[in-house]
Amino acid sequence: MLTRADIQHLIPEAVKKALQEDIGSGDITAQLIPTDQMATARVISRQEAVISGVDWVNEVFRQVDPSLTLDWQVDDGDLVERDQVLFWAKGSARNLLTAERAALNFLQTLSGTATVSKLYADKVAGTSVKLLDTRKTLPGLRFAQKYAVTCGGCYNHRIGLFDAFLIKENHIMACGGIKAAVDTAKNNEPGKPVEVEVETMDELQQALDAGADIIMLDNFSLEDMRRSVEIARGIAKLEASGNITDKTLRPIAETGVDYISIGALTKHCQAVDLSMRLIEN
Repeated sequence: MLTRADIQHLIPEAVKKALQEDIGSGDITAQLIPTDQMATARVISRQEAVISGVDWVNEVFRQVDPSLTLDWQVDDGDLVERDQVLFWAKGSARNLLTAERAALNFLQTLSGTATVSKLYADKVAGTSVKLLDTRKTLPGLRFAQKYAVTCGGCYNHRIGLFDAFLIKENHIMACGGIKAAVDTAKNNEPGKPVEVEVETMDELQQALDAGADIIMLDNFSLEDMRRSVEIARGIAKLEASGNITDKTLRPIAETGVDYISIGALTKHCQAVDLSMRLIEN
């Protein structure tokens, strides 16, 4: 699970790149405003949402103008209502407007991820299943979106290709079978989790016999998931995957699988509708 502390060192560079692509050689529209004009800006959410991205917003305003001050009314993980004030910002009118779009881009995207994560998490409340994200993230925002997933009450799968094995059909074919792939994985990186994706009950048994730590049930029927839970109990963890929707989520959770992975948490998120209004001092 990514924590706030885990991603702090990544934020300055991400913000730097966002500002470079937005500001370029300079904000020519903001230059219409007198340099000494001060203002207060109010940012609200136009919809109910779960907030994520506070630290990215802070870094945007800091990089644009360290003298700008922000007064947050909420924090990451908070559920906000429509028209609720998220924060106030004060300082140079020019610089407030220059920082606006990059700051809101981070906040609306990460809050969108957190909001859809909460939507899914609520649907399995009361079950023991953990909902996992995937690597289907926006390029350059892998760590940010995975952190946002946790703000919404879901969990992280592996972060990338480096921290855990996920052996799929193409790996299995290239390695010469499930057992060969698992044996090689355990030999190459002892101690790292080994997960195998299976498509049939026979492949499930092969993965169990090979010593896989986690087995991904790809597009299994509910009946086969329940059978798999009985067979794998005490031997390996089970993860359901493939065409998961808000309608199938609860029945899958009730089969007893340990995890459900959902690409939609990060790839189908809709940015939260935010608004910033300037109030001249």
